[in-house]
Amino acid sequence: VQLQASGGGLVQAGDSLRLSCAASGRTFSNYHMSWFRQAPGKEREFVAAINYSGGSTYYADSVKGRFTISRDNAKNTVYLQMNTLKPEDTAVYYCAADRSGWDIRRINYWGQGTQVTVSS
Repeated sequence: VQLQASGGGLVQAGDSLRLSCAASGRTFSNYHMSWFRQAPGKEREFVAAINYSGGSTYYADSVKGRFTISRDNAKNTVYLQMNTLKPEDTAVYYCAADRSGWDIRRINYWGQGTQVTVSS
């Protein structure tokens, strides 16, 4: 699976952004999709995940209630709607795909990352 993330940018605290991740190369609907992020000097961390059908979603506590993950299997795309952004959300955001789930140790496919910067 090839993953292409987009939608990052520089915003102010309280603003919204929507990230997109377009997939190609394999049957998208066979893959669980997830978003991770990595801030400077920190390890990559889980943000959100959605199962292959879109019927189940999971979130890190730090983004619950502010971020929404969704997918459109007809468009081979997964989205991350980010609302009420905070400076601590500043990071490079990566989309990921794997048939096993969203355990960072087992993910086989990663996108290239898109930078999100939130100014205070």
